[in-house]
Amino acid sequence: MNIKISLPDGSVREYPQGVKGSEIAASISEGLARVSLAIEVNGEVWDLSRPITQDASIKILTWNDKGGKNTFWHSSAHLMAEALESLYPGVKFGIGPPIDNGFYYDIDLGDKPFGEEDLLAVENKMKELAKKDSVYDRREVSKAEALEYFTKKDDPYKLELIDGLEDGKITFYQQGSFVDLCKGPHIPHTGFIKAVKLLNVAGAYWRGNEKNKMLTRLYGITFPKQKELEEYLHLLEEAKKRDHRKLGRELELFGFSEKVGMGLPLWLPKGTILRERLEQFLRKAQIKAGYDPVVTPHIGGKSLYVTSGHYEKYGKDSFQPIHTPDEGEEFLLKPMNCPHHCEIYKLKPRSYRDLPVRLAEFGTVYRYEQSGELHGLTRVRGFTQDDAHIFCRPDQVKEEFVKVIDLVLHVFNSLGFENYTAQVSLRDPANKEKYIGEDHLWEKAEREIQEAADERGLKTVAVQGEAAFYGPKLDFMVKDALGRNWQLGTIQVDYQLPQRFNLEYVGSDNQKHTPVMIHRAPFGSLERFVAVLIEHCAGNFPLWLAPDQIAVLPISERFNDYAKLVYDKLKEQDIRGLLDDRDEKIGRKIRDAETKKIPYMLIVGEREVAEGLVALRKHGHGDQGSVPLEEFVNRFKIECAAPN
Repeated sequence: MNIKISLPDGSVREYPQGVKGSEIAASISEGLARVSLAIEVNGEVWDLSRPITQDASIKILTWNDKGGKNTFWHSSAHLMAEALESLYPGVKFGIGPPIDNGFYYDIDLGDKPFGEEDLLAVENKMKELAKKDSVYDRREVSKAEALEYFTKKDDPYKLELIDGLEDGKITFYQQGSFVDLCKGPHIPHTGFIKAVKLLNVAGAYWRGNEKNKMLTRLYGITFPKQKELEEYLHLLEEAKKRDHRKLGRELELFGFSEKVGMGLPLWLPKGTILRERLEQFLRKAQIKAGYDPVVTPHIGGKSLYVTSGHYEKYGKDSFQPIHTPDEGEEFLLKPMNCPHHCEIYKLKPRSYRDLPVRLAEFGTVYRYEQSGELHGLTRVRGFTQDDAHIFCRPDQVKEEFVKVIDLVLHVFNSLGFENYTAQVSLRDPANKEKYIGEDHLWEKAEREIQEAADERGLKTVAVQGEAAFYGPKLDFMVKDALGRNWQLGTIQVDYQLPQRFNLEYVGSDNQKHTPVMIHRAPFGSLERFVAVLIEHCAGNFPLWLAPDQIAVLPISERFNDYAKLVYDKLKEQDIRGLLDDRDEKIGRKIRDAETKKIPYMLIVGEREVAEGLVALRKHGHGDQGSVPLEEFVNRFKIECAAPN
């Protein structure tokens, strides 16, 4: 009996029932068969060795596919576990998933210490084992068999995982001497893994719960070619130089205090200037686009978030209620701005002629992230969203959505983010209980988002399971200078919150109707956006954004008075900077200004004083010659103009 297999190019081929992905790849081309890592069957990634028993749509996955990389790195985590078990008999294993770049495995070595110096031994063992071309063998087991195996092995973490699994849906994978509880998929054999690098050691609480034991987490990355590993390590070194946490300290932009609290950034004067310039840029664009600014409190009554659904979905994992002296009165730190904006909309009657209503706020929100997940400005507990909510009629949704796309692209283009993908984030059809609202409204919203993206010619990719709990969204995945993807701007269509808050407008038929709500944030989180911007431009901000735009550097103390005169005149022209009149050699002053990435250095000495000049140096470009101060100011004003 034959089955029909649909290929990505739209063609359909017939194969015997039980055909394997490896056989399909070989039937297409010998070259494809050599580089095949896994197969996607009806949207699910499988091992190439699994038989396909019914009609299916398939895609052969290679290293160039995200699913191929994930499978490769998941298999590499198992290879690392095999190496660990060989070197550290009795080691106990938690979980070992693939991540965006590479993989990790959480392990328990008991009382044995493990540090950075031990990584090389594990790395070398992985290379040795990889050369054996060990097959990744999948085997279905009963729950009783799984419990028996890991009881004998004395691995409590695997036993705990098995307890939560359904009998009849449990699989083991084995390569070489290593057996793991795993649902897969995996690459055909270890021989595909040609280049290995273990990157670092960290601590991680078992299952992310701070009440559980701290395990050792080993991070690594692998590639099918040594050259690709070398290129990646080069980018990694460049990323370390650009790390926003490092540059944030060096450029005096932000900091953290244990007494203030983990994940709660403190913006220093220079960082505040940078932040405020970004806000001013977007405020100007928003006013031009018809938005009205609003300000809402940092807290809200618990009932506000019960109504919105945020408390039900996130209440247990967020900051807990604030109790006042009045019995039964509870407030929450604001996790979202949208419920407050819904209440602003309700404060007066609305007509169809009033719509759309566009409310914008740079609103600070608070979400309790696990301490192990916090990372500089990219993952914090308190952050500011450039939030806005558009309340519109159903017939206005597409037009408003397109306008927001234009605003997001204006922001990206103005700040040098030219490489991005628009991700249509959909709900997971297999877990509809995670979301609120009726199916037909979800389908309508998803359709409207795709139509708006198509109208603007955006390159889109649809991803299931990434929608907000109240509606689908368009997320902008921006690729930075190092080729890394970041989720920044977002636009969401929401038919649910207006219903939950009983929002209304009187239509042309004189009847009451429910508006549609569009959530949008071009920056997303201002903190995250600044972090990505720092790393994208390596701290070399556009002139209009730079906290210090100039540094006036007298060659010696004899020229301090003229330097002060130059500095004051620049300040009068709203040119930000500093006067370095320290008793230091000019070479040291120039090096310090270069380190601080100040765009322009104005050096003054005997000739400059005599002729009313300034000697210019540009950061990263060296000497620019001497010019009259007025000429520099005119040139600066043209170069410094903020985007319109």
